[in-house]
Amino acid sequence: MNIKPLFDEKKSCASNALGDKDEVHKICTPSIVVYVTTQYLLPPTTTNHHRTPPSSFASTHNPIFRTRPTEKSQQQHYRTLTAAAANHMKIAVEGCMHGDLDNVYATLLHLQEAEKMKIDLLICCGDFQAVRNEKDLESLNVPPKYRSMNSFWKYYSGEKVAPIPTIFIGGNHEASNYLWELYYGGWVAPQIYFLGFAGVIKFGNVRIGGLSGIYKRHHYYSGHYEKIPYNEQEIRSIYHVREYDVHKLMQVEEPIDIFLSHDWPVGITDYGNLKNLLRQKPFFEEEILEGTLGSQAAAELLGKLRPSYWFSAHLHCKFSALVQHGEGGPSTKFLALDKCLPGRKFLQIVDIESEPGPYELHYDEEWLAITRKFNSAFPLTRTRANFSDAKLDIQVCREFVENKLQTRGGKPFEFVQTAPCHNPSQFVANDFPSGHCRNPQTEALLQFLELQYLLDNTAELEELSQSPGSFFSKGSLDYDTEDIPIDDVDDVELKQADDVET
Repeated sequence: MNIKPLFDEKKSCASNALGDKDEVHKICTPSIVVYVTTQYLLPPTTTNHHRTPPSSFASTHNPIFRTRPTEKSQQQHYRTLTAAAANHMKIAVEGCMHGDLDNVYATLLHLQEAEKMKIDLLICCGDFQAVRNEKDLESLNVPPKYRSMNSFWKYYSGEKVAPIPTIFIGGNHEASNYLWELYYGGWVAPQIYFLGFAGVIKFGNVRIGGLSGIYKRHHYYSGHYEKIPYNEQEIRSIYHVREYDVHKLMQVEEPIDIFLSHDWPVGITDYGNLKNLLRQKPFFEEEILEGTLGSQAAAELLGKLRPSYWFSAHLHCKFSALVQHGEGGPSTKFLALDKCLPGRKFLQIVDIESEPGPYELHYDEEWLAITRKFNSAFPLTRTRANFSDAKLDIQVCREFVENKLQTRGGKPFEFVQTAPCHNPSQFVANDFPSGHCRNPQTEALLQFLELQYLLDNTAELEELSQSPGSFFSKGSLDYDTEDIPIDDVDDVELKQADDVET
């Protein structure tokens, strides 16, 4: 069935930490209602977010201005917006995708047509669910009733092509076996790029970094010891953030424009409207007071990298904040978005200052140098990474990468299918490959960097003393607050909140 969104309502909205004034559109499709916010942003360094909208904006969009705009003022307004758009990239930011690519893309295409604008990039903040076939569902950590193919497989097979370039990070509900193939990043389908377990990439001249997964203190200092097929504990621990990946990101020195994490940096709630957040999610209060709501690793990265924008998801609500990094220092505009469901605020359009398009995806030179330096310290057991094993000089690595990129160019290696695709007209096939699959993109990147392939290392795991609370007990099906099931807890709480309001 073709999904064709239709405008139902248009209204203005109060300003927040991300921009001057929002235009909120309620868009309806046969199966979903979403709220899309398009914003006109001030430069990232601006810290005062209680501002008077520009006069050209206010006269045509703000209902408190009673004077009907003249045709001349309208033309001037659109000329102003057109001129501004020439130096800005329009990026759609989405919270948790949960495999619902069809509806998200359909909404964006309709928004482009209705607003006469071009969206240059879609960014997804996790729970993307790049499920190619029934075998991938075995590596997706969700209750059995939520294991469904959804719509990603259509884009993997070539039946559909993403109409907008898409970049995403991993969350805690992913086809982890597939993402592990692309640990360093790569195309999961044409036009859809996974940023890797940690990574930095360039889209045009906009530098985008990200950290996949969610933070768990008791797995943070472990290596990437999980092996396919994942057992009941590994299907969860595989997406827990590791010190090794964070350490690499902490080496980044050049400015980051946008950073992505699935869970929020711990403490970010101090910089936004906490009262309003607790009205939506009162059960957050205890963890906020304890300083445990969110990721300590993400908070450290926020303080070190100080990106212009930081986008997150995971907690299934919209929350904005503005972080000032020291007196007179730069600021970070933070936005968390909801999951893709009817009536939820999961999608927002932002304008990012950039060079004129068209835009292409390119490897980031500094990040490839960091990858080359630290690959020898890649931890593949439960033992903590030994960073003293990374003996290469970073400047030598940088010169090496620079020379290689000058020879080959910076475009990522091309997408290659590595597993059969779901076929809804056939019974489930039994000839899916078992164990780890070497993705040609990953092999090509490592060959390019002259690095050893380690993702299928078969070294024996060392014995680990089972200290209380270190790992999930065998057979446990409990979910804690950071391993939230897709709907079970959150929707019950949402319904209770809605009942109170109504």
